[in-house]
Amino acid sequence: MKLKRQFKLKTIKEINEIKIALHKESPIQQPVDCVLWVPIEKVEPNDYNPNAVATVEMGLLYKSIKKDGYTQPIVTIYDADRDKYIIVDGFHRYYVCKTKKDIYEANSGMVPIVILKKSISERMAATVRHNRARGEHSIDGMSNLVFKMLDEGMSDADVCNELGMEPEELLKLKHLTGFSKLFANTEYKMAWETKNQIIERMKYEKATKS
Repeated sequence: MKLKRQFKLKTIKEINEIKIALHKESPIQQPVDCVLWVPIEKVEPNDYNPNAVATVEMGLLYKSIKKDGYTQPIVTIYDADRDKYIIVDGFHRYYVCKTKKDIYEANSGMVPIVILKKSISERMAATVRHNRARGEHSIDGMSNLVFKMLDEGMSDADVCNELGMEPEELLKLKHLTGFSKLFANTEYKMAWETKNQIIERMKYEKATKS
């Protein structure tokens, strides 16, 4: 079995090289023009994905892949330093292959990917854009991501531009989180606050004064 997989990996690697060469000559320079199969061991999930899928939907996804195969590649960004493909979109398609033995064996432990030509630092925004385009994102995940982006020094305008948000939407997201630090660049209005958020703000103000 191991030797058989090694042979398949070698064959797939050669096919991938042909695909890459053809893609370079293609008049359509879009990621989907070059779908590659890579060992699942070389693919890694990100640690910030705000996407949320119910257990029932995961079961439906597994059944879909089992019956119809992979019809959508996993979107990744290549981390050259670690020689890994970091998932931007498609964690659940990855997870099905990772956890379902029949799917893993059917594909010799490989998953289809496309690679975005972006830096690793741009991957968070790319993930949210994919999820928001489908309407599949959680408030907790989004707020954590926004927190990270603002904490890294991005302005409200930069965050809105990267995530495709309106300023009012970002303001509402900040409001819903209850994290005072997200309002560092925003003028507070008491009417925006819930009881829990007022308590959180008072704790923050007390801590910063002491």
